[in-house]
Amino acid sequence: MSLGPLTRRGAAAPSCHAGADGPAAVAGSPVVALVGAPNSGKSTLFNALTGGGRTVGNWPGTTVEVGRAAWRVPGRDVELLDLPGAYSLDPDSPDEELTRDLLVGPAEPPEVTVVVVGAAHLARNLYLVAQLRERAQRVVVALTMIDVAERRGIVVDPERLGAALGVPVVPLDPRRRGGGALLAAAVADALAGETPPVRAVEVDDADDELAVADERFAWVDTATCAGSRISDDVATTATDRVDRWLTAPVAGPVIFLVVMWAVFELTTTVATPLQDLIGGLFSGPVTSAADWLFARAGLTGTWPEAFVVDGLIAGVGMLLTFVPLMTIMFALLALLEDSGYMARAAVVTDRVMRSIGLPGKAFLPLVVGFGCNVPAISATRILPGARQRLMTALLVPFTSCSARLTVYVLIAATFFPEHAGTVVFGMYLVSILIIVLVGLAMRGTLWHRVGDTAMVLDLPAYQRPTLRLTAAVTWQRVRGFLRTAGGIIVATVTVVWLLQAVPAVHGGAFGQVAPEDSLFASVAKAIAPVFAPLGFGDWHTSSALVVGFVAKEAVITSWAQTYAAADPTAGQAPAQLQEHILAAFTASAGGATLAAVFAFLVFLLAYTPCVATVAAQVREIGRRWALLAIVGQLTVAWALGALVFQIGRLL
Repeated sequence: MSLGPLTRRGAAAPSCHAGADGPAAVAGSPVVALVGAPNSGKSTLFNALTGGGRTVGNWPGTTVEVGRAAWRVPGRDVELLDLPGAYSLDPDSPDEELTRDLLVGPAEPPEVTVVVVGAAHLARNLYLVAQLRERAQRVVVALTMIDVAERRGIVVDPERLGAALGVPVVPLDPRRRGGGALLAAAVADALAGETPPVRAVEVDDADDELAVADERFAWVDTATCAGSRISDDVATTATDRVDRWLTAPVAGPVIFLVVMWAVFELTTTVATPLQDLIGGLFSGPVTSAADWLFARAGLTGTWPEAFVVDGLIAGVGMLLTFVPLMTIMFALLALLEDSGYMARAAVVTDRVMRSIGLPGKAFLPLVVGFGCNVPAISATRILPGARQRLMTALLVPFTSCSARLTVYVLIAATFFPEHAGTVVFGMYLVSILIIVLVGLAMRGTLWHRVGDTAMVLDLPAYQRPTLRLTAAVTWQRVRGFLRTAGGIIVATVTVVWLLQAVPAVHGGAFGQVAPEDSLFASVAKAIAPVFAPLGFGDWHTSSALVVGFVAKEAVITSWAQTYAAADPTAGQAPAQLQEHILAAFTASAGGATLAAVFAFLVFLLAYTPCVATVAAQVREIGRRWALLAIVGQLTVAWALGALVFQIGRLL
């Protein structure tokens, strides 16, 4: 499996869903690398130093690609690299192998390597420093999580620790952007100074790997004892007390489900009135203003007016009504992530993950998938086994990404207005159930000998979320949603409108054809019978699902466009669009409307998420497996949808 083309100053191209790392450095600038154990605060520090938008989270495995941006240190600019987390230069997974190659591979190493070390885990985090000190490299230690260490009775003296290590040690608080100037000064001094002498490894046989490792651990222990002290009277920490409940075999999963239910219930309850307000803005003042402008230009009733009003305003405008919903959900999830709770979710799901042949650590990419499948597939690089990475990459598309959430909410608000939050939460439970069932099926056929793997995970300490970091993460994700609406969705809306503007019958004029007589409808009607056994063989619905292959948000824009073109008063406000969707399902379900609705939701959940996800799979697991994934997802989606509808209609 390839990680993509790499150079000394670059990395695999990020996905289209990834945020910008930061301003680019001038060519030829000195290279400074940030490295350290997973979840040591590297990406948070990277963002604080460069103003970048790297994804951050209080759980391991958040960074799986190399980020880079310009960073100003005294006297010069440097190019700062954010490398995937690694405990040592002995890789266990592709992301750690990437870090090793960029630090000590055949290419020229960074001019300075900044090792981010958590003060609460000195002995574990300093092994990497020991390895780097055995090479002719400039090293600076950035000491983070000092407050966490102090709560555990650990007091670190940076000066004494630096003297024992033979490298500068700079105390930092990246979450609150403290100490950045001190680190910049230390890096500038390192760049200006000579390369420090190489640390000699004093063993009888330099080829004896165990003897060398023992010597490193002894050196680390000596440095740790010299630079820190541990209080003899350390009370049980709040993290330990809370974890007794949150990671318990029974209470842990129950609490996790309650927390996630509360997130979706609060999201839908608070967002609904805001959605109506924004929908009214587009259906009222925005549409009226567009009509007035076209009337002044003498273009009333022309195809340009139809494209703007029935296409862009109806389609993109409807999608933008979901911005409050996405903002609220992203903010709540950011609070959970920053607090350290999401890492505990991997613990409580360890037994389920191992039942399908995956370690509990595989839950981390799957958690990312509930936000966006694209970075989740990249995050499979944190897993050590090739089969584990492949299996997880095939399961990720069954996680219910935030793009699907917009459709869930619209459907739930249409058919279950009093219980929308519970219905949405139920879809996420169904998502987990499908992952388990498909995983068991794959283990029983393709990978029956994949084996169980015990989970080894460094749980971060709980911490009070900061408003700045929560707001930054929320805005980063909302910006990604808006970028999709402004790019992929606008292009999709344009293509759909063009297909709707082309007449499928003789005598029609471009842009002056009824939606049901358009080329778009003709293709959709040919596809619709495929969905008849699922209870939603209406061409409006089938066409929306086809368009949704590009991006799941496009399901909503397709509906909004189609109904707006048929009825100028419809498709622009949520309530008006809901009336048309309700009528379509009622007509196609043959009396079993709710069964058809649930079948539609299950199909939406299980079929291919978007073309960007397919591209990510091609990059990570190859074209053949990506193609098999598409076929498998469509098969599972159709079979489950048909099963739900056929059983539901009997009940």
